[in-house]
Amino acid sequence: MLDFIFGDMVSEGDRIDKYRKMVRGVSHLSHRFPLQAKPGDEVLLRLSSGPEILTKKAFIYYTTDKTDPVGSKGIAQNGCVISMQSGNVNWNMPEWGYVQVFSGMIPAQKSGTVVRYRMSSLSPTGDETFADDGKYYAYCVDDCSNPQWAREAIVYHIMVDRFSPGTGKQWWTVQDVEDIYGGTLKGILEHLDHIQKLGANTLYLSPLFSCNSHHGYDSTDYYAIEPRFGTKEEFRALLDELHQRGMRFIMDFVPNHWSSRHATFQDAISDPGSSYRDWYTFYHYPDDYECFFKVKEMPQINLRNKDARKYMIDAACYWLDFGVDGLRIDYAIGPTPDFWADLRQAIKHTKPDCWIFGEVIDPPDSQQALVGLMDGCLDFHLLEFLRKTIASQEWDLYKFGAFLMKHFAFFPTDFILPSMLDNHDMDRFLWIAGNDIRRLKLATLIQCFLPNPPFLYYGTEVGLSQNCGVRTVYGGQGHLGEARLPMLWGEKQDHGLYEYFQQLYQLRKDLGLHKRREISIKQVTSTELILDLENDPAIELVINNGAEDKHFDLKDSTFKAWFGSLPVEVKKEQKDLHFTLPPYSGVILY
Repeated sequence: MLDFIFGDMVSEGDRIDKYRKMVRGVSHLSHRFPLQAKPGDEVLLRLSSGPEILTKKAFIYYTTDKTDPVGSKGIAQNGCVISMQSGNVNWNMPEWGYVQVFSGMIPAQKSGTVVRYRMSSLSPTGDETFADDGKYYAYCVDDCSNPQWAREAIVYHIMVDRFSPGTGKQWWTVQDVEDIYGGTLKGILEHLDHIQKLGANTLYLSPLFSCNSHHGYDSTDYYAIEPRFGTKEEFRALLDELHQRGMRFIMDFVPNHWSSRHATFQDAISDPGSSYRDWYTFYHYPDDYECFFKVKEMPQINLRNKDARKYMIDAACYWLDFGVDGLRIDYAIGPTPDFWADLRQAIKHTKPDCWIFGEVIDPPDSQQALVGLMDGCLDFHLLEFLRKTIASQEWDLYKFGAFLMKHFAFFPTDFILPSMLDNHDMDRFLWIAGNDIRRLKLATLIQCFLPNPPFLYYGTEVGLSQNCGVRTVYGGQGHLGEARLPMLWGEKQDHGLYEYFQQLYQLRKDLGLHKRREISIKQVTSTELILDLENDPAIELVINNGAEDKHFDLKDSTFKAWFGSLPVEVKKEQKDLHFTLPPYSGVILY
């Protein structure tokens, strides 16, 4: 079954084209060390000059007073300038040419400093090219740590319009899966028992602000709750109830774009002299402008404009003061890179234990660039490997095992990578797995065995799937609404599956799996994998991803208990364990 994962690098051709475009020019791409700067740390920055770029000198222009660095040809008009040193020259096979690397060191700064910088290449003829099309970068110097509660989180993700309309209300009559179904905050509040008894301790909702759609990513007012969802009073009641239960709340925050009906955009396109005109990037005023994935109804916000930036940061802090515990940042690669340092500083000042993490579908190095600016990123790459290994079975366990070992080594241990099987922007995992519950259970077992906090998309725990793939209808374009069908309630639910999730989440808590970061591969074939958690006492995950039963004999085992995704009988003979795993199943031994 053809899988669909949202983004602009879905195909191999897309990825190669994007990579080659980066290599050809003058690029920095947040290549700095250390990524999270502490007080007293010097920070090394790197610049690459592509095969057809003539670079005689390279410069870093930077400031530490929150103003923009201004300078040209090695002379600073505002801030400081550093001449970079020429380093390695590397051969790039796809471009069939040389790439030259330059480096420079920014001096250590005191805590609370935001270092803002740009980088440039100066040719022998005096032409200056700023890196990454002139982008401004920044980093924070601080001792902030990621919140401990985030590591222990089990997150339940809801599309507000699709969960429950609330007592006394019915779903709206719809003609299309993109229509509004009528879910409300009250409906969510009434079903908190379902979420908490499942074992989730954190609730994450799709955007709540005034909007024109079922999904909410086209907001018109970042200080108002969409009336269809409810009121601010009802939102506060939801937050209060969550906190009384010892649960947390994550808000979906969208700084990159909003609705074309937003008052500032309407003013900008109706008045050439509008003070809001620079809040947007117009290619040809007023009808050609930068927008989100070419969707004209979602203009992109120019966060280089100081007033637009202040509006967005103030809005985020407003909701943290209101009682929100964390922010999931939508499309975090969209805004100008230096925005994140200002947002981080404001957020950590407003609520030091706020959990802020980004939606970054681009490669891991793009996610890694947010170390020190966010607490983590959603783990889209683990998601892809789980889907292609367990759901569609395009990849074998050799590839999956090799990925796991390198993936966790690539990121700092304190950078939190929440795991997912799916979300609102792709086909559901169960659909891609051909509605095979065995594969869903196995993937969830793997997800919960790994250290980072698991996310669960609403309905997965009761067998909610979809009627067709998001790309199989409407002339091949499809609708994402197919993966956002209304929640199942009552007898429509798979109660046995719900109990499985309950037991698995409780096991994750009991074993403290969020603390276990030392993972190794004990055994692997194309369809079998044994993973060790090496800390004492040992814990193992054994997987059979094949279509036939597989027998396992574990010598000198100290394990006394087990939990399987399917029923499994384990026999213990002195120090040895013997068991047979059914197809597409796994067992945690502890």
